[in-house]
Amino acid sequence: MTGTGKRGAGRFAALVAGAAVARAGYVALRRGRPGGPAVWERKNFAGRAVDLCAGPAVVAGAVAGAAAATSGRQRGAAVLAVLAAGACGAYDDVVGADDPRRGFRAHLSALRDGELTSGGVKLIGISGAGLVAGALLEERAVDKVLAGVVIAGAAHFVNLVDVRPGRAAAAVLALGAPGLLKGALAAAPMGAVTAVLPEDLDGRTMIGDAGAHALGAALGVAVVVGNGRAGVLAHAVGFVVAAVLGDRVSAVARGAASVGAR
Repeated sequence: MTGTGKRGAGRFAALVAGAAVARAGYVALRRGRPGGPAVWERKNFAGRAVDLCAGPAVVAGAVAGAAAATSGRQRGAAVLAVLAAGACGAYDDVVGADDPRRGFRAHLSALRDGELTSGGVKLIGISGAGLVAGALLEERAVDKVLAGVVIAGAAHFVNLVDVRPGRAAAAVLALGAPGLLKGALAAAPMGAVTAVLPEDLDGRTMIGDAGAHALGAALGVAVVVGNGRAGVLAHAVGFVVAAVLGDRVSAVARGAASVGAR
C-alpha cells in the first residue's frame, strides 16, 4: 500500500472506530441509564427534557478513534487529554447542573473568593491535562506550553458553542475537516460526534460538558500533531481570543442578535 493509501486507511479506521464506539455507547446508555433520570435528564434551552447519554458516548468514541489513529506518545497524549477533559466535563454536568454561573471569569472570581466550583475544577483539570499532554507531544518548553494552550483552548471553545442542538457538532466537523489533510487524528472526534448527530439535532440528547470538552481536546491534540510551531501558535492565539470573548462566541453560536440575548 502506498503512503497515501496508508494515510487514507488510517483516517478511515479512526472515523469508523470513533463512530462505532460512540454509537454503541449511546445505545447502551439510553437503555440502561445507570443512576436513574436524575443523573441523565436535563432541560435544554427550550425547556424540553433531553438526556446526557451522548456525552459519555462521544468521549468513548473519541478515545477509540484516537487510539486507532495514533501510537506511542501521541496515543498517550490523546487518550489522556480526551479522558481528562471528558471526566472534568462530566463532573460539571452532574455537580454543577444547578449552578447559574457560566464562563471562566465567573469561576475564577469564585476561586479568588476561596470557592472551588465545579467549573473551577473543570478549568484547572482540563488546563493541567492539556499541559501534560503537550509535554508528551513536544520537546521544547515553549512548544509544550503552546500545545497545552491549544488542547485546553480547543476543549473550551467547543463547549462555548454548545448552546443549541448541533452547534458543537458543527464546530467539531468544521474544525476537524482541515486536519484530515494533515493526519488521521482529527477523524476520531468527527466520527464520534457524527454517530449521535441525528439525536442531537432532533433535541433528544445533548453531548453536555463531558462530550464538548472531550471532543475539543481531541481536536486540540490533532492540531498540535498536524502543525509546526507557527500553526500551533496561531491556533493558541485564536483559542485564547475566543475564551476572552466567550460571551460573544456563545451568542454567535446561539444565533442571538446581541451578546445579552438568552
